[in-house]
Amino acid sequence: MTLPRFYPVFDSADWVARGVALGVRLVQLRMKDQTPEMLRSETQRALDVCRIESAALVINDHWELAIDLKADWLHLGQEDLDTADIPAIRRAGIKLGISTHDHAELDRALALAPDYIALGPVYPTILKKMKWHEQGLDRVTEWKAKIGDIPLCAIGGMSVERAPGAFAAGADTVAAVTDITLNADPDTRMREWLKVCG
Repeated sequence: MTLPRFYPVFDSADWVARGVALGVRLVQLRMKDQTPEMLRSETQRALDVCRIESAALVINDHWELAIDLKADWLHLGQEDLDTADIPAIRRAGIKLGISTHDHAELDRALALAPDYIALGPVYPTILKKMKWHEQGLDRVTEWKAKIGDIPLCAIGGMSVERAPGAFAAGADTVAAVTDITLNADPDTRMREWLKVCG
């Protein structure tokens, strides 16, 4: 499987629509601390936008909602794996990405035959408090050697300037969050991402 090389992560359908309008073809919707009603309406809106534009929407965490709304993609963290019904996800035909941070988590993820593996944080990140220090580009290379043909996503502290190094180290796609959402000109930044990942 070949994934688009640019993989932004957003927390609203508005952000998803903004990215897709600029040419983003793989995007994750990661919404935390929302009511079930808001989650459903935002996810449905994001799915509708992506389907119109032939973009792939990856739903973070909410596997039951992903099944219910007939989503194509789901991303699960290690904690999410504890409670997710993987057979039900697979029966629904949903492709699965899994977060990893160490060797034990990688082994666990590989046992589930994921459609991509994410490694992070490659660089220090301000997005969330993490118990893992930065993994570095050598770890990206190590992970790619271990997973072979499975696409590898580099995430955590990623920027337009750091993306080429991640690709050279073995990443197939690079996820970005705050490099876009905290930028003074997010649209221009996304265009720069699309160019460097072209």
